[in-house]
Amino acid sequence: MVSVRSHTLVVLVEDKPGVMNRIVSLFRQRGFNIDSIAVGHSETPGLSRITLVAQGDDRKIEQLVKQLYKILEVIKITDVTDENLIQRELALIKVTATDRNRSDIMRLVTDVYQARIVDATPDSLIVEVTGPPDKIDSLITMVRSYGIKEIARSGVIAMARGARVVATTPQPVVA
Repeated sequence: MVSVRSHTLVVLVEDKPGVMNRIVSLFRQRGFNIDSIAVGHSETPGLSRITLVAQGDDRKIEQLVKQLYKILEVIKITDVTDENLIQRELALIKVTATDRNRSDIMRLVTDVYQARIVDATPDSLIVEVTGPPDKIDSLITMVRSYGIKEIARSGVIAMARGARVVATTPQPVVA
């Protein structure tokens, strides 16, 4: 039986216009939905680190990785799914708040989820939370009963724990 699961890919690419479009188009052409995508500069000037999360069986993800390597600007791809990872995401959640429930919401988000209130108006609070995706999902579930006006999520970033480095530029061999 083929097992579909969530895969986290770290892709190191040249920081050039159109690279993201080519990568996302390849996912679309292969019938993959991207569950999460986060992009930023890497430790190497001129290179960006893309963290992608997508569902698929191991064989299809392996084929997708082979296709991604055909994109000229792709330097290195690492499937970190089975690694011991630190995963983080940022979310801003605008919650309906009344005089009656405002203190309950504030206590829940700060005491239980170690989140911050970053804005308050007479009818809403904006909560900033960072952490693993399941923590953010849990907070969203807990505040949903108060009424969620808006959610913005950054997408997952991931890094292997310890000394293992997954997305640095391969170093040339010096003879």
